[in-house]
Parts: sequence; C-alpha cells; structure tokens
Amino acid sequence: MSKLQQAKFFVTVNHLADLPKEILPEIAFAGRSNAGKSSAINVLCSQKRLAFASKTPGRTQHINFFCIPDKDLILGHLVDLPGYGYAKVDRKVQAHWETLLSKYLQERNQLRGMVLIVDSRRGITDLDRNMLEWFCSTGKPVHLLITKCDKLNLSEKSLVMKAVKDELKSLNDLHPHFGELTAQLFSSTKRLGLEEADELVCKWLIN
Repeated sequence: MSKLQQAKFFVTVNHLADLPKEILPEIAFAGRSNAGKSSAINVLCSQKRLAFASKTPGRTQHINFFCIPDKDLILGHLVDLPGYGYAKVDRKVQAHWETLLSKYLQERNQLRGMVLIVDSRRGITDLDRNMLEWFCSTGKPVHLLITKCDKLNLSEKSLVMKAVKDELKSLNDLHPHFGELTAQLFSSTKRLGLEEADELVCKWLIN
C-alpha cells in the first residue's frame, strides 16, 4: 500500500505567517482551476474527499496541508495550492493569491518539488508558464500531470505529450538553472498514470 493512502488533513493556511513550523518535506500541487488538481490528490491518496473539488472553480482560496503519517512519525506534507486562472475571482483575492503563491513557492525551504496539473485539452497555458517560472527559479524539480487524458485518443495523447515535452525542453534551454522538468499522462477517473505519479511523489518525500 502506498504511504500516500495514509494522508490526513493537517491545516489550512491563508497567510505566510501561519505556515507549519515543522522542518518536514513538502510537495506542492498547483494548477489552473478545474484542471483536475483536487481529483488528482484524492486518487493518489485513495480517498474520495481529502481535497475538496469545488463545483465552482476558484472557490478554494487557501493553502491546504495534508500530512503523511508513518507509525508515530510524519513523513511530510502534500500541499494543495489555490487554483488559478478563474476570471470571476475578485481582483483583491486574486492579488492575495498571487502574493501568497509566489512567496510560498520561491521562499519555502521545506518544498522538495511541485506537481503541476495541466489539462490535456488545454496544454500549457500562459498562467502555467508563470507558475513554472515562479517555482523553477529555485532549482527544484517540477513534474507535470497531464490530466483527463482518458478523453483523448492515442494519436491525441501522443501529440499532447510531444507538445509538452518540446515546451519543457525550450524552457530548460532558455533557463539552464531551472530544476528538472518532467511530465506524464494522467487520468483520475481511469486511474491512468497513478503508479508513476505515486512513485515520484513518495521518492520526493522520502529522499
């Protein structure tokens, strides 16, 4: 059984000062609203409602921490960041999110890596690129889950992955100081790519 299946809600944070003080590894999950972030966390942890998948994109406005217990210890935290890119969010709220996200991603020493959720039907958007630049400047790795791939046929899957990998290579060529950038196809509903994603997240937490 994956260690991620032991995940439990830990704390909700809306200000940097309230971040957990423990020096434990953290894996951030980020992505556009409605890209499938909450569903990806839930299926990785084999739980239905650990991360709240709101029917209204942009509803989640805080950073949610889920701890991964192992006997009497906590291995680390999965960190669910606010979804971004939903036009109807109030500008002040959006500005707060951006400040919170950028500072957390760039300054949080406990962060081991980021899982970026990208909708396979949209590909990497400008907002995703901004997120990559915020985080990759730290030199830490990013793994892209290209979600909802069950909605694509084989040819479309191949084209999407080629486009994503070409763009990640271009980013690395432009910014050689960036951390490692990897990607895979993923489907929460069909559980496609689950084993690969689980192995990578657990590796980041433990190593």
